[in-house]
Amino acid sequence: MKPVIAITVGDCNGIGPEVTLKAIGSAGVRRICTPLLVGPAEVFEKVARSLNIRVRFLVAEPPREKKVSPLRFSPGTLAADAGAAAGAAIREGVRLVLAGDAGALVTAPVSKHALHLAGINAPGQTEILQRLTGARSVAMMLVSGALRVGLATIHTPLRRVPQELTAALLRERITVIHRALRADWGVRTPRVAVLALNPHAGEGGDIGNEEQRVILPVIVALRGKGMRLEGPFPADAFFARYAPGSYDAVVAMYHDQGLIPLKMSARGRAVNVTAGLPIVRTSPDHGTAFDIAGGRVADPASMIEAIRTAVALASHRRGRKEKQ
Repeated sequence: MKPVIAITVGDCNGIGPEVTLKAIGSAGVRRICTPLLVGPAEVFEKVARSLNIRVRFLVAEPPREKKVSPLRFSPGTLAADAGAAAGAAIREGVRLVLAGDAGALVTAPVSKHALHLAGINAPGQTEILQRLTGARSVAMMLVSGALRVGLATIHTPLRRVPQELTAALLRERITVIHRALRADWGVRTPRVAVLALNPHAGEGGDIGNEEQRVILPVIVALRGKGMRLEGPFPADAFFARYAPGSYDAVVAMYHDQGLIPLKMSARGRAVNVTAGLPIVRTSPDHGTAFDIAGGRVADPASMIEAIRTAVALASHRRGRKEKQ
């Protein structure tokens, strides 16, 4: 029996509905799962008509809060009502998976600004999902083929990264990523590369001491617990020499440090995976793309990969449970 995969609408005015409908219209996706779309039915119906897509799909309509104004579908527009609908879809998607009505959750892109206009004060979907599921620790990972990049800090302004990058945080993130490699990808003894924060890994403290003060002590401590960790590596030199499959994951210190090289190599097919949740959650590697929303030109490749990855990870988790 094919697994049910819940897919949230994301921001209605972005490209989420378009890439979702294009993805579920592909034979490859329909062959491996039953998509359950989560969001306003009228949005999916309008977009399906504009794309001339006639595939049958199931829609779960989240309950609407009385204080929220009626949804106005206006592609390319930043709006609080779209942010509220996106938040409601995330909540309903999590509920469906936790209740066992879906096997995994795939989230379409949201606008953080629209979420904030709707009163949803969170840095991003990762943090919302952590709160909704009660997960103790999570880590944001992006995956493309054999390259998996996890982040120590996530949606943190660059000026605040050194302050946020504590030994406790780094130890927590590496531990979550290590567990996910074993539980979700079946890697028995993961080999993980840890990047430095500063250029040239700080050059012995001359241009930054986070490597000596924070990163290396954490690596040494976790090695003592049996983890195979290497680093800290200067990020530019590491990715210049990186060979696919040489490490099971790479831990970057901040968002762009790890995601720029990954997205360049992925060519629009990377997948965001939230490690540490009690549910499987993936999403495409791109944003709402308001500039092309409604233009029927959005590429569904990353959404297709997000669905495929969700099916694979959910299947692996299910297999582990059956063996226990």
